[in-house]
Amino acid sequence: MNEPIDWVGPDQFHDGLKTRRYRPEWTWVAEDGERLLARAVWWGLPDGTHPLVLDCLYVHESVGDRRQLAAHLIASAHQRFHEQGMTTVPEFHLFSRNDAPAEETAAAVGWRIEAAAAAGLTDVLRRLRFEWTADRRPPATPARLVFRPEPDDEVFADAFQQVAEGSLDTTTRRAVARHGVAKAARDDLAGYRAMPGQRDWWRLAHTPDGALAGLVVPSRNAKNFVVGYLGVVPSLRGRRYVDELLAQTTRILLDAGARRVAADTDATNLPMAAAFGRGGYHNFASRTVLSAPADS
Repeated sequence: MNEPIDWVGPDQFHDGLKTRRYRPEWTWVAEDGERLLARAVWWGLPDGTHPLVLDCLYVHESVGDRRQLAAHLIASAHQRFHEQGMTTVPEFHLFSRNDAPAEETAAAVGWRIEAAAAAGLTDVLRRLRFEWTADRRPPATPARLVFRPEPDDEVFADAFQQVAEGSLDTTTRRAVARHGVAKAARDDLAGYRAMPGQRDWWRLAHTPDGALAGLVVPSRNAKNFVVGYLGVVPSLRGRRYVDELLAQTTRILLDAGARRVAADTDATNLPMAAAFGRGGYHNFASRTVLSAPADS
């Protein structure tokens, strides 16, 4: 594929089949005889019943209306997933690189956004992708906050709830609006618990007098070490404690063997984007998240 977006190639697909993150029943194709015209690949957790994310959408350039065929493929898969008991429509994550010509990226992303919208995924969220690599400056040693492990999930759930209040993160705000802050916090905790990262990497951050300042959840996904989640309690925001949270996260992952750490934040979350810049992270790509409206 020549378009400047990430896609699921043969090696990644075969590895995903082995781990059950990709499955034959979550992979849909459109064919003309023996000729492959389109492919949609959904991703999910190894022990999951239903897919969580549309990870790859491809339509051959010879197809006259790529948007229409792609929309039909997505809608057909959604219908089958619903018949099998799925209640939440999977998001579609589009990854585009910053080193490609802007017009090529706009074209590749554009028809996919239109196809997803025609299939019901009308909410669009743009996120910036950052990376820290071992050839960059090492993260600073936190000096103002004290970081401690906390094995009790109940304590962490309370911390998740505190930092969710007033968050600038769109996904967090939507979850709080839909479910309330307590359930949103528990869902976050459960989601990060399900990731491949180690639970004992997680830390609570306190001021020297013992007050909770925030939390960090260094983690991993199927391919990378990732920042995961970090947040500052509302009463201590605006003091650049986020810089220490990010530095501590990076250091924990380096100690775990990372030589590259990936992270995302909303394009509208300017304070977090600035913190990544100060922390030595480079904005190398974008992630466009397409989802169904909350009431669908």
